[in-house]
Amino acid sequence: MTNPTPHFVVQSNYQSLSDHFFQKVKPTPVRLPELIIFNHDLASEIGFPFNLEQRNALTQYLSGNKIFEGSSPIAQAYAGHQFGNFTMLGDGRAILLGEIQNKNSELFDIQLKGSGKTPYSRGGDGRATVSAMLREYLISESMFALGIPTTRSLAVIKTGETVYREETQDGAVLTRTAKSHIRVGTFEYAYQFLSEEDLTNFVQYTIDRHYPELNHEADKTMSLLRSVMIGQIHLVVDWMRVGFIHGVMNTDNMSITCETIDYGPCAFMNSYDPNTVFSSIDKQGRYAYGNQPGIVHWNLACFANSLLPLINKNEDTAVKLAQECLDTFPGLFEETYWSMLGKKIGFTEIDSDVKNLIQELLRWMKQNKADYTNTFLTLEQDHKINAEIYQLESFLIWKKNWETLVKKKGIKPETLSETLKKTNPIRIPRNHKVEFVLAEAKKGNFSEFLSFVKTLKNPYERDDKFDPNKELPQEDQSNYRTFCGT
Repeated sequence: MTNPTPHFVVQSNYQSLSDHFFQKVKPTPVRLPELIIFNHDLASEIGFPFNLEQRNALTQYLSGNKIFEGSSPIAQAYAGHQFGNFTMLGDGRAILLGEIQNKNSELFDIQLKGSGKTPYSRGGDGRATVSAMLREYLISESMFALGIPTTRSLAVIKTGETVYREETQDGAVLTRTAKSHIRVGTFEYAYQFLSEEDLTNFVQYTIDRHYPELNHEADKTMSLLRSVMIGQIHLVVDWMRVGFIHGVMNTDNMSITCETIDYGPCAFMNSYDPNTVFSSIDKQGRYAYGNQPGIVHWNLACFANSLLPLINKNEDTAVKLAQECLDTFPGLFEETYWSMLGKKIGFTEIDSDVKNLIQELLRWMKQNKADYTNTFLTLEQDHKINAEIYQLESFLIWKKNWETLVKKKGIKPETLSETLKKTNPIRIPRNHKVEFVLAEAKKGNFSEFLSFVKTLKNPYERDDKFDPNKELPQEDQSNYRTFCGT
């Protein structure tokens, strides 16, 4: 079978840009590709056909051994501030096959990650490990289930080759979809290294593809800055709602479409502490849980800086206009953040009484090292958590004050329950469980991985048989460390 997907055509719209934005490169063939994970739900959404007869042929395409009809593979150029330091980057181990349309005629990127060296590999081997790609598959699909904008994973292919990291591991290729892989760092690249004409065309391409409504605005560039800022605020607040720590919020890992992208050293917080950081390379805690709002503001300033030539021909005026926009960030973030926290304890309207109650709870959680996810579940009348920590007098006093305020505001029990259950997940990918299923996968046992992925598909669905207290790690995870996986 020469083409198992005759109705699946890949477009190459990104290549309408100047070829300074990319370099054409084909995936490096792999020795013995084996399909180990396939996302049937995502395949259905994007109209990607799959059946058992096509399995072997599709494995060849998703490993990069064969190229889809219409595809002209490229590696995208971009730069970025990594831990505050600017550097030239680009797709070092990822190759964009092109764009596809889903059932709603929406355009999505399809990319192979771990598909071999590119002109931007900077001495790397361009490969990825099974463990790292399974991790991205698991976490990205969990984030999708949690209702948080994210790139998604279509398949993981074991390559039959060895990858050398701290230890030798099995190689893998991940097929990733995204609204696009345009990053803040892509704009920084265009600003720093390309012509103003290239930058102008790139801004217009981004607007046409992702923000077409802005074409009606008098100042499209400023409108793009504001739109991305608002989208990033909502994204980071959503991260914080579920205790997610991205771990490497460099500008090259910040999507212009406001999707979560690049699941390297990410993790989920257990005991509440704003200083929580898991990334092994984040020695100073730059990207700790509580620092994420400040970092996204900083990244947006880098984005604004790359747009200055198009904001106004007069640099001083451009800086002034950009700064005025960025200065609205703290107020917009605070409003969105407090609204989220209010809903986590059942209030849809925020005032000083609700804020004080939230602040008292967060202080109590930090002082007592209370679990972030489970603490909010204790507020549900029909979902009790048998843990000694929630019998402490200090918590019972707080809970009594909470009940009094709920009653004072006239919130009906059914309304309170609905707000809590829509906002607070009962299941998250606990770090120790992630490590367990990945360790099993290394041994060739993928059943635990698949079972875990399945349990994370409905994170808000209450289950009387499910005990959140048993989900907690048996040992302190303060020394738990995550890695980039590169």
